[in-house]
Amino acid sequence: MIILKTTQDRVLSVLQAVCGIVERRHTLPILANVLLRKMGNILQFTTSDLEIQIRTESDLGGDDGDFSTTVGARKLIDILRSMPSEQSVSLELNAAKLILKGGKSKFTLQTLPSEDFPLVQESASFGPIFSVPQKTLKSLLSQVSFSMAVHDIRYYLNGILFVAEGQQLSLVATDGHRLAFAAATLDVEVPKQEVILPRKTVLELQRLLSDAEGAIEMQFANNQAKFMFDGMEFVTKLVEGKFPDYNRVIPRNHQNCITLGRSALLSTLQRTAILTSEKFKGVRLNIEPGTLQVAANNAEQEEAVDELDIDYSGDSIEIGFNVTYLIDVLTNMAQDMVTFELSDGNSSVLFTIPDNPNFKYVVMPMRI
Repeated sequence: MIILKTTQDRVLSVLQAVCGIVERRHTLPILANVLLRKMGNILQFTTSDLEIQIRTESDLGGDDGDFSTTVGARKLIDILRSMPSEQSVSLELNAAKLILKGGKSKFTLQTLPSEDFPLVQESASFGPIFSVPQKTLKSLLSQVSFSMAVHDIRYYLNGILFVAEGQQLSLVATDGHRLAFAAATLDVEVPKQEVILPRKTVLELQRLLSDAEGAIEMQFANNQAKFMFDGMEFVTKLVEGKFPDYNRVIPRNHQNCITLGRSALLSTLQRTAILTSEKFKGVRLNIEPGTLQVAANNAEQEEAVDELDIDYSGDSIEIGFNVTYLIDVLTNMAQDMVTFELSDGNSSVLFTIPDNPNFKYVVMPMRI
């Protein structure tokens, strides 16, 4: 039976959409495979890592019929990548093997039974469906995802908090040293729902979401989230646990406020960061009326000093930061101007975008 017969680029794009979550090495060998299910003329592709499941389907030619099998996902992708994009390829089922042909090349691949493939058990109690434009969610994710923790023992920090309430969708991420908040308006009213998406899910969504006008539909259950977009269905387990109260972390009413060009500040910090110590990455900001001085030194007794002219007439403040935390937020913003508010050298600093209440970034100071 011929499962598919089409060009290399069409097969590869479908496979790459679902295979981002597939690990090369797994405790269960079948999780390295993609589940292929033919239903009439439609071919369905499913991958899983037991936490996340991604499914899509496409008409890729071949014989009509009903059957299913699984085959090594990475091997299939690697073989297809080695072929020209306009190359016509076919995939045939022969006994317990799949034969991939393209031009004069022929590859025989081992399969594993489809009934052994562990599908994610979907929740029976998803909440209401709501949708946002894909590019809106992609933008929100990029504004906060860099603040997620990595392998933190406080497992609830290794992801992003999604809060849907009324007509607002808010995303929050923190690693305990900094916190990023971004929000967008929904077209519909939704009851309050709070879930924590795991780090791997966030990174995979960022990879798959496009800047096109299409919408992404979302549904949340107690222990699962489901996303539907571009003909794909994406189901993921959620992180259990209580996310910190982010409203208490965001400072209010700082008396000192500076607004300046984002790219100028970013360039200054990147230059100064070259001479920070590898371990601490610390920079000192000396803020005086009219001037912002950025300084760094390292164990070799090298020093960098840079200055920016600023429109500021408040208190003189000296404060230290991990420069990576400042570079991260400025790199992931698209706006020309940035505002930061602070009270003294020992309190957290709030970064915002002028005339935009939907973004906040809080960073703790560092002793230098």
